[in-house]
Order: sequence, then structure tokens, then C-alpha cells
Amino acid sequence: MSRCPITLRMRLPLAAVCSVVLAGVLLGAESEEPSTPASPTLDELLLFQPTKYPQGEWEPQILTYKDVWFEATDEVKLHGWYCPHNDPVAAVLYIHGTGGNLSDRRFLIKSLQTELRLSVFIFDYRGYGRSEGVPSVKGALQDATAARRELARLADISTDEVVLMGRSLGGAIAIQLAAAAAPRGLVVESSFSSLKEMANLHFPNLAWVVPVDKLNSTATIKKYHGPYLQSHGDADTLIPFRSGKKLFEAANKPKRFIRIPRANHNDPQSRDYYQALKRFLRRLPRS
Repeated sequence: MSRCPITLRMRLPLAAVCSVVLAGVLLGAESEEPSTPASPTLDELLLFQPTKYPQGEWEPQILTYKDVWFEATDEVKLHGWYCPHNDPVAAVLYIHGTGGNLSDRRFLIKSLQTELRLSVFIFDYRGYGRSEGVPSVKGALQDATAARRELARLADISTDEVVLMGRSLGGAIAIQLAAAAAPRGLVVESSFSSLKEMANLHFPNLAWVVPVDKLNSTATIKKYHGPYLQSHGDADTLIPFRSGKKLFEAANKPKRFIRIPRANHNDPQSRDYYQALKRFLRRLPRS
């Protein structure tokens, strides 16, 4: 949930948001054909905050990367960057938050690639960056699943050797993937216990549209039994620290929680966190 999208949207009058969004959903439903992806729901139109190409830095000089095009199971064409290391500690699928696009994360990916010796694949959800389609939760899960398979192909490893790393909304997506098929390790940064809880906090008048089981990370993470590292800023005003702790308490061992002192949602991680992440990655079991 980068760029505080929920709070930005709530500056609009509630009636105006509801009327415009519901009209768009109804019109989309009327024109939808069986082979067409479902229109996003009201809560998804509030949740996803994509920045489309050409906005962004698409030829980053700081990165060693390869443009990658791949498809989700519903044939939506997706775009990502594969940033390999010649002697990697691990292959990491990085799943970003709800704002911007992958190019906004280029400095972070550079650090993961060079300082932590990781081969990293970062991709854009449908409707973000150069990826086609319209964003939705179901679509984002399909996109991340396809990206995991694509990274395994690029790195010449099995999908269960991929490390999943997600931030904010991306953490919730990563948890869903880990529950469906265990990765080598799971890293979650600044994520929430459930989407419903966030809706109740930030737009309570619209929270009724969010199903209880939609991105319910607290319930889903109980299905994952592998190595787990989680971090959260204790001054996070978008996803409160207590929400992150609630998620961590629901996770199975082995697990470790890193508190980022005085950090708000979009603040950088601490040096202690990166040292912990480095140790976590080097101790992961191999298949």
C-alpha cells in the first residue's frame, strides 16, 4: 500500500466516489463476455493505484536487468525485470505494493541484487506499468503466480526454490502464494492482517463491500509452515503496527519479527533489518 492510496481517495466526497465507481462496475458487468476478466469491485478500485507506462524510469542505468514479457493463465500480458546475480544466494520474487509501478523500486532492487547477492524478479500487476489489463485482487494473484513460474524458468530452478518477498499489499499477495505452494522462504514487509481490517480503519462507510475472507492474511498464513521473516515500522500510520503484529502472531514457526523504530509506512528499512534479512536468506534450506 505505497503512497497512502486509501487516505488520498477518501478526500473525495463519499457519494461522488460511490456513484462514479458503482456506475463503472455496472457498465462493465453489462458489457462483459465470458472470456473477459471480471470488472474490479468497488473496494479494488479504491485499493489499486497504478502508474502506467510511459510514466517511470524504463531504462535504469543503475540496474543489470532484462525486460521480460510473460502471461497469466487468463492470457493477460505482463511485464517484469529480471535482475540476475552471477553467484546468487537466492532467487527472489519481489511483489510490490499498491502504488506506482516497478520502476519506482529500481534502487531497492539494485541493493538486493548487489549487496545481498540476489537474483531478483520484479513484475507489475496487470494495469500497472507496461502490463496489460485492469487490476483486481484475483488478477494480482494470477499475475504473481505466473511471475513465480517465470522466475523459476529464468533462474533454472523449481518453483519451490523461489523466495517470496512482498511489501504492503505485496506481502498479502505473497502470503496467498506461500499458502498455496510453500516457497523456500517468505519475507513480508509492512503488511496487514486483513483487507477487511484496513477497510474498517480507512473507509468504514465502504467497508461493507469487502468480504471477510478477501486477502485475510491472518487466516491464510496459518497454512504456511516454512521460514518466515516479517518487519513493520512502529510509527506506520497507514497499516498500524498492531496489524502487523497480529499477522506475525498468527504465523507458524520458524519466524522472526523485526521492529523498525520510528518508521512510517513508506520509510526505508533499518540497517538491523537488512542484517537480519541477510542472515535469514543465507540460512534458508536448499531443496
